[in-house]
Amino acid sequence: MIATSGQYIFTVSEVNQFIKDLLDNVPPLQEVLLRGELSNYKVYPSGHHYFTLKDSQCSLKCVMFRGSAARLRFRPENGMQVIASGRISVYPRDGAYQLYCTSLTPEGAGDLSVAFEQLKEKLRKEGLFDETHKKPLPPYPRRIAIVTSPAGAAVHDMIRILRRRYPIARVILLPVRVQGAEAPPEIVGAIRYADKWKIGDVIITGRGGGSMEDLWAFNDERVARAIYESEIPVISAVGHEPDVTISDLATEWHWHRATVRSFLETLEAFGQLKRTKLAKSIVVTMPVQSGQSSAASVVQRQPDFAIQLQEVLSDWIVGKMTSADVGNICGQAVRQAMAGMTGYESRHCLDSHIDTASAHASKQEEEIRKTALGCIAHAALQRVLRKSRFDDSSPLIEFFRHDLDEEWVSFIEASKELAELILYTEACETTFDTDDDKERLKSLRKSV
Repeated sequence: MIATSGQYIFTVSEVNQFIKDLLDNVPPLQEVLLRGELSNYKVYPSGHHYFTLKDSQCSLKCVMFRGSAARLRFRPENGMQVIASGRISVYPRDGAYQLYCTSLTPEGAGDLSVAFEQLKEKLRKEGLFDETHKKPLPPYPRRIAIVTSPAGAAVHDMIRILRRRYPIARVILLPVRVQGAEAPPEIVGAIRYADKWKIGDVIITGRGGGSMEDLWAFNDERVARAIYESEIPVISAVGHEPDVTISDLATEWHWHRATVRSFLETLEAFGQLKRTKLAKSIVVTMPVQSGQSSAASVVQRQPDFAIQLQEVLSDWIVGKMTSADVGNICGQAVRQAMAGMTGYESRHCLDSHIDTASAHASKQEEEIRKTALGCIAHAALQRVLRKSRFDDSSPLIEFFRHDLDEEWVSFIEASKELAELILYTEACETTFDTDDDKERLKSLRKSV
C-alpha cells in the first residue's frame, strides 16, 4: 500500500517476513553454537521441546522440533549448562526471533555420561539395584544361557572358559546384536524368552570391550528392566575392567576377569603365590602354612567376638569406613577381648595354678589374634573384590573355596598378609627395604 506521501506502508506480516528473510540470509546465524543455562524447559504432547537459554544478562527463546528431540541421549533439566547448536530465525506469527535448536550437549560432560547418571539415579530410586532383589546364583548350574553376539570374540571366550572350568554344563547361545539401535530390543527379547521357557539355570549377557557408544545397548532402560524382571538370575559380562554399565548394576553378579587377575598379581608381588605359565594354562601354587590341617582352621573360634568384628568390617567392605579407622577399632576390640579374658583367668585361678593359667591365657590370646586376623583377611578379600564392582562378593568367595579345595587355607593365609599390610601400617613398612616393595605397598593400600 502506498501512502499519500508516496512512502510504502508495510503490513505486520510483511515486516515479520522481511526480517525473517534478512536473518535467514546471514550465514553465521545458520550454524550457530550457543552456551547457556536451560530454563523453562517444557516438552509438549506433539514431541516438540520449548525452552529458554540464558546467561547472566540476557535470554533467548528456543525450540527443538520432535525429529531433533528424538535424538537426545539425555534428559535436559532446568539449570543445566549446555551447548546448543542450530539456526537463528524469526517466527513470523509472533514476530519473535528464536533459536531453532538441532542438538544439545551438556557442558563439561558428554551427553552419554549425563544420560548414564540420570538413568542410574532413576533406577536406583525405583529399587532396581537393591540387594534385596538380587537372586542367588545356582552353585552348580546344569544349563547356561548366553545372550550375546555369535560373531564377537566375547562369546568364544565365554564358551572356551566354560568348557575348561565347568564342562558339565550345557551352554545354549541366544544370538543377538549387541550394538546399534536394534540391539536393546533383541537383548530384551532374548532374556525374556530364556526366562519364560526356562532355557537355562542362569543367564549370561554381555559383549566385548569398546567405547561408551559401543556398549550403550547395555545402558538401555529396557534391558535393565528385563534383567530385573527375570526370575532366572542374570550375570552381566560387559566390556573390560573399567567399564560400568546399567546392566552391571541390575544383575545379580558382574564378572571381569581382570578382577581375579589383579588380586593374584598382588599376592604374587608379595611372594604369597607363584604362577607358572604353561602352553594352555597357568598353574598357581601357594605355600601351605604349617599346622593348618583343613579349612576348618579358619572358622572363627570366638563367635561373639567374631560377630562384633564382622559388624565393624562390613562398613569397611562397602567403603563407609577408612582402613585407619577400622584398624583402630579392631585393635581396640582385640585389646578389650584380651583384657576381659585375662581378668576372668585371674579371678578364677588359685595361686598354685598361676603358671598354668598364664600359659592358658597366652593360648587364648593367640586364639583371639587368629580370630581377628581371620575376620580381617576375609573382609580384605571381599573389599578388594567389591572394589571391582561386585555388589556381593560372597559368590566369588564360595567359588574360590570350592575351586581351591584344600588350598583355600593357604589362600586365606595370603589374604591375612594383605590384611596386615593394609591395617598395620607402621609395623609392616619396616619389613620392606626396597623401593619396589614400598611402591607395591602404596598401590595396594590405594586400591583398597
